[in-house]
Amino acid sequence: MTTPRAPRSRPRRPSWAGRNYTLLTAAAVATGLGNAGALIAAAFAVLDAGGDSGDVGLVAAARTVPLVVFLLIGGALADRLPRHRVMVAANGVNCLSQAAFAALVLSGEAELWQMALLSAIGGTGHAFFSPAAEGMLLSTVTSEQAGRAFAFFRIGVNGSQIGGAALGGALIAVVGPGWMLAVDAVAFAVAGSLRAFLDVSEVAPREPGGGMLADLRDGWREFATRPWLWSIVLQFSVVNAVVGAAEAVYGPLVAEEHLGGARPWGLALAAFGAGTVLGGVLMTRWRPQRMLLAGTLCVLPLTLPSAALAVPLPVPLLAVVMFLSGTAIEVFGVSWMTALHQEIPENKLSRVAAYDMLGSIAFLPVAMSLAGPAEGAFGRTASLWGCSALILLLTLAVLTVPDVRRLRRRESEPVVKGPVAEGMPAAGRPLRVESVLPDPTTDEGQHRALP
Repeated sequence: MTTPRAPRSRPRRPSWAGRNYTLLTAAAVATGLGNAGALIAAAFAVLDAGGDSGDVGLVAAARTVPLVVFLLIGGALADRLPRHRVMVAANGVNCLSQAAFAALVLSGEAELWQMALLSAIGGTGHAFFSPAAEGMLLSTVTSEQAGRAFAFFRIGVNGSQIGGAALGGALIAVVGPGWMLAVDAVAFAVAGSLRAFLDVSEVAPREPGGGMLADLRDGWREFATRPWLWSIVLQFSVVNAVVGAAEAVYGPLVAEEHLGGARPWGLALAAFGAGTVLGGVLMTRWRPQRMLLAGTLCVLPLTLPSAALAVPLPVPLLAVVMFLSGTAIEVFGVSWMTALHQEIPENKLSRVAAYDMLGSIAFLPVAMSLAGPAEGAFGRTASLWGCSALILLLTLAVLTVPDVRRLRRRESEPVVKGPVAEGMPAAGRPLRVESVLPDPTTDEGQHRALP
């Protein structure tokens, strides 16, 4: 006689991966797959329409400018309105703009001004989406499991971007950039649908504020009174700028002249992406008590890629350097999100995130525009060494800030009165009397993880 088998139990999610966290992660993976390929598709669409490298830069800048202009407004709005509604509306805007972009390219009649306009609309949607998304993500997990949850989230996003770039490149080669843009529009529709199911039934209603300017001033006070916060944002305003210039401007030139062209440079960038995944896996197990100290120390390896290009190192060694720097910077990324989760009041997360994001991208267009003149004035090798030196000096300067060295992870959860959303962190964050209430991260803008 055979013994009947016990019915298989369905795999259960970890206790910290609640409904909202799971939906947010799935939506971020969907848009990561679409966005990574769409960035490549937009450039090829411009070139296929007869544009040159300057036109490609113009369309890219058209997306960046409204992102800078509207980020602070988006942050204030996300702290005033239900964040999930802001996110869904922004996803709808991005879906429509990418669908229109795809239709124009597939028609064969796309003009440069039309592509620039649609890119600007997409950038506007992203400006409103990112602060809301960061605030929503940071408020979905408890303090005890925050580091692990953020690490898994970033693993999903980084992995989807790596896969999306590979699949996007193949799709563009086979059927052209228009269809890749259409796929991105579908990805935004899927992500918006998932985010529409976020459960906010137990979130305390937002109390009316004193107007948009008052909200922005309140967010600025929250930002400016924390030395660890503004010092690291100031650091990354330069670090992101010089890393972006080194890898978007100098990297392809070095690869073309010394490394064998685009393929080995693509391999090096892929190694960086693989490193970020490994860094995320590491942070699912490691919980540094002095999280900002550990994270800031892990910014130091970011000096290595520019130095490797300055030498230049052969491709295998360059790939190793990129892999190690990707692993290290992901440790910083998870530590940074954990610090924001612990220290910033929930009802001010989106405003603080907006100031953070604005600082992180503010100098990027300037650095891109000055990369060419700097090469002409000092030479490419000296400019690359200068990029490494700036990262090193700024990181060492941040390590002199006492709060960066001393901020510790807190595990205990204070008693909170009043309604708290399912999965909302009562833990670790100093909830203020007047506020019983991301990073994008990312569609999810992982502005802390260049390139």
